[in-house]
Parts: sequence; structure tokens; C-alpha cells
Amino acid sequence: MKQQPSSLEQLLDRMDEAGEGEEAVSLDKLMETIGKRSFGPILLLIGLILISPLSGIPTLPSTMGVAVFLIAMQMLVLRKHIWLPGWILRRKIGQQKLAKASQWLRRPARFVDRLVKHRLNILVDGPGSWPIALVCLVLAVTLPLLEPVPFAASSAGLALTCFGLAMTAHDGVLALLAYSITLGVGWLIANSFM
Repeated sequence: MKQQPSSLEQLLDRMDEAGEGEEAVSLDKLMETIGKRSFGPILLLIGLILISPLSGIPTLPSTMGVAVFLIAMQMLVLRKHIWLPGWILRRKIGQQKLAKASQWLRRPARFVDRLVKHRLNILVDGPGSWPIALVCLVLAVTLPLLEPVPFAASSAGLALTCFGLAMTAHDGVLALLAYSITLGVGWLIANSFM
């Protein structure tokens, strides 16, 4: 069994690995490559998909919202393995689009990986993951609301990326940043519908 990715660059490497020799890559194959026992890396993967140009694909933000909702619920009930329905797992992304998104994310990933450290673990480990799961539930509900505005789902994707990376790297400071970004997403939605 592969060790879970511990950085953004390792996750992007796994995304590229999943797409090798494929015309299109299913979410199931991406999750299989990353590991279905790892809530942090899976949230990180979904966040990266949403902050990349892939978020412009119609219905993708809503589909990712359903996935995040289900994942967050499973975090709250302390499941050991991630379960998603087949219709989400069968959702495919063209290999060329996935490779382009991965390439687009490489430079920022190298920068972010240098800043991430083990700190304030209490905010991401054990009971510290429950508030993250609750906030992810809220973000999941916002994704369909943000979908009509082109690339607006990227703001929620940024928060999910930070939460996923915080859980993966055990970085509580990054979790605090993710909470702040979530407040910004709430402000964006409030101003969009007023």
C-alpha cells in the first residue's frame, strides 16, 4: 500500500500517475491512486480540482460539492474508508485537461510546500478535525450556489485545498487560514445574492 501524499507536489505527481496512458481519468482512479483511507488528501484533491481551470467544466463544482458533503459526513461519524456513490466515482476528466491543470498548479505548489510545517496539531488531529468537517459541510452546500458564476467555485476550492493540506501535513496554522478563507467565501455569497 502506498504512503499517502504529504505535500501538494506529491499529490500532483499522483494525479499525473493516475492519468498515464488514459484518455480520461475517473474520480475513482484518482482516489485509488491517492488512497481511499485518507480524508485530508482526498479533500486536497477536490480542492485542487476546484481551484484549477477544471472548475469551469459544467456541473463539476456541484458534483464536487456532493462529494465533499459525503466525505465530511463520513469524517464526523469516524469512518475509516471513504465511500462515494458510483455516479460520482465514474465522473471523468480528460487526461489532457488533468495534465494541464496539474502543470498549472506546479509552481504555486512548490511555493506552498515550503511554507507548510507540523504545528498546532490540535487543530487538525482527532477532535480537531470535527470543526473542519462541519465547515466542509457548509462549503459543500455553497458549491452549487457558486457554480453559475464562472470560476467562483475556486474560492471554496481554495478553502478545501487548505483544509486538505492542513490535515495531510498536520498544520494547524493552515487550518486557521482555511477558516478565514471560508469566511471570505461566505462574504462572496452574501454579496452575490444581495
